[in-house]
This record gives sequence, structure tokens and C-alpha cells, in this order.
Amino acid sequence: MVTVNKNYLKLPGSYLFSTIAKKVAAYQAANPDVEIVRLGIGDVTQPLVPAIIDALHKSVDEMANAETFHGYAPDLGYEFLRSAIAKNDYEARGCQISADEIFVSDGAKSDSGNIQEIFGTDNKVAVCDPVYPVYVDTNVMAGRTGEYNKKNENFDGVIYMPCLESNGFLPELPVETPDLIYLCFPNNPSGAAITKDKLQEWVDYANKNGAVIIYDAAYEAYITEEDVPHSIYECEGARTCAIELRSFSKNAGFTGVRLGFTVVPKDLVREGVALHDLWARRHGTKFNGAPYIVQRAGEAVYSPEGKAQLKEQVAYYMRNAHTIYNGLKEAGYSVSGGVNAPYIWLKTPNNMSSWDFFDYLLKTAHVVGTPGSGFGAHGEGFFRLTAFGTYENTLEAIRRITAL
Repeated sequence: MVTVNKNYLKLPGSYLFSTIAKKVAAYQAANPDVEIVRLGIGDVTQPLVPAIIDALHKSVDEMANAETFHGYAPDLGYEFLRSAIAKNDYEARGCQISADEIFVSDGAKSDSGNIQEIFGTDNKVAVCDPVYPVYVDTNVMAGRTGEYNKKNENFDGVIYMPCLESNGFLPELPVETPDLIYLCFPNNPSGAAITKDKLQEWVDYANKNGAVIIYDAAYEAYITEEDVPHSIYECEGARTCAIELRSFSKNAGFTGVRLGFTVVPKDLVREGVALHDLWARRHGTKFNGAPYIVQRAGEAVYSPEGKAQLKEQVAYYMRNAHTIYNGLKEAGYSVSGGVNAPYIWLKTPNNMSSWDFFDYLLKTAHVVGTPGSGFGAHGEGFFRLTAFGTYENTLEAIRRITAL
């Protein structure tokens, strides 16, 4: 008799953004003449910059000739891309990461969900609360948690680290010692950033306790403050305790192109086993590589032209962030984020629940955002707006919200 993975049955409802999409679609169907402004999902809106388009065209032409055609990519990714990553993202910041410690993939979301496969199911997981849902849900699917606790609105067996307004939405070192620690900075959803000194405390804590930090740096391109690290490997000792996830989606607009990478240092060893070797085995077995044309596009991100053009694009989205932040602040909302991240985290007015505020904005202002409770129990009473819309739509959204 066929059985199912009953761990999936622990998950309440559907994935957060699937739920939002269904609610918005239902409202739009009932109100076809309404123009909805979407600042919910963190999807980019600006086109790929010319340097990337040129690289795509050139590599597509290569695929049309037998002499320059490419089939399966190497397991770790093409050397030209991994070397560019090592030089620009790590060597340039004083980090000791080599090209053969970089694994190219089709995106950070995939890697953030898959990385848990190389760890035993008896490991205790610690996550921030609120948190990007994929970290928790994939550990639930793997059987690394208990049942969903409706009273606490979280899963038994998981160490939740509250990120509260009173602590600047930063987690504190947990009292109960975890094995796996998920950190995301600049943070999704709160937009909070961590200083190098504070991140060093987490690295020291992990090394002291034998824990592994899974560090999501998907939004590092939006950092504006000098004391905020772009990589966990800027901290001393991170090579022996940290895995870093990176994405091309938010820094280069690859949400529809798909490219990312994961760094697993060879110094990271647990139970006498190099985690680099385990991830290489998993990567080679279950993944056939990002397309050649996409990896060439990724290489163009690091060209002088690509860097200049993408700096302007990031600035475009950060102008949106400042527009949202300042507009809501002037209207009397309590807001944070938007300085080192493309997300604005606001407190819902009049003690509204997150989902009530979602419905209120959708029906009265025709603006879509993301309920904070969708990111965890401590996200209740908060709401996320993304800066990835067009500037015109961002202005319109804030005009509508502040007119309520």
C-alpha cells in the first residue's frame, strides 16, 4: 500500500504567497474594473540591464553553433562564473572563499529549502520569528519538527527567536542550544540589518556550541550602512560554522531567469564529515546545473558595465523604499526597514490583525501587501510592503494608503 509523507500534513493551509494570490484573484474577479497596486510579493519589475541582455544574446548565439554549443553544466557551475563570484563577492571584501567552495544553482529559494537534506532529522532548528516561511516549512516536510501548535501559532520542537520592535527586530542568542540556526540579513520580512559586531557574536556562539549557521544574504546589494556586513565570512571563524546562500534575483533582477549560489567552506566539518562533500554529493545527484546562457548572464553582473547599471537599478528600488518609508511615517504609521533592505515593515493601525489589515487595504485602497503573521506568530500586528514595484505604482500606493 502506498503511503504519503505525513510530515506534509502538519503544514497548515497553503504557502503564504499562494494564499495571497488566491485572495487577490478572487477580489479582482469580483471587481474587474478595480486597478490593484501590488506591493506584496518581492518580485522585481525593472527589465534586465543592457550588459545582461547582451550576454544573453551572445550566449544564445553560441548555442546555435556546434563549435560553441553547451550541454550539461559542471556540477559546481561554470568556472568563469564561480571565479567571478569569488573575486567580486568575497575576495574584494577580504573573505577567504575559493571558487571550488561555490555551488551555482537556480536560485536561493531552492537552496534554502534543499540545504537541510545534508543534516540529520534529529537536529534542533532555530529560526527568527517572523521568518521567511521556506526555512520552517522545509524542515517540517523533512520531519525535523513536531506538530503545528495552533495556540502558539508555530511548530513544536523548533526554537523560535522573537524579533521584536523592542530589540530592533533582531534575534537574541537562544537559551536552548540549537544545532541549525537560520539567519537572514538584511532581513526578510522586517528589513532589519545586523552590524558586523553583532553577527560576530553569532559566529562565536555557533563555533562554541558546534552549531551551523545557514545564512541567507539574498539582499546584501541593498546595504547602505558601513558597519553592516555583506557576507557572514567577513566575521572571523565563519568558515568553520557557516553556510551562505546568495541570489541574483534581487541584485540583478533574475526572478524570472533563475540563478543563485551556495557557499560551503571546506573547513566546515561536523562528525568528522566535510559538509562541502555532502552538499557536492547532493548537488551532483539531484541537480543538472543552471543553463549556460543564464550563467553567462550571471557573469555579466560582475562586468564594469553590469556593476554600474545594477547600481542604478538598486538605487531605483531603494528610492521606492524611501518613498514608502517617508510617506507612511509622515502619515503617522510606525515603520522600520527600508535603509538596508527593499522591505518596509509597518505596525498595523488601531490594533488590526495582519490579515484584517490586508483585507482592509485590498478593499479600500486596492493595494496588496503581505500580512506579518504569515511570517510567524511574532509578525502578528505587522505588515510588509515591498519596494520592488515601479516608482509610479509606489507613489500611487502610498497616496492611496495615506488618504485612508
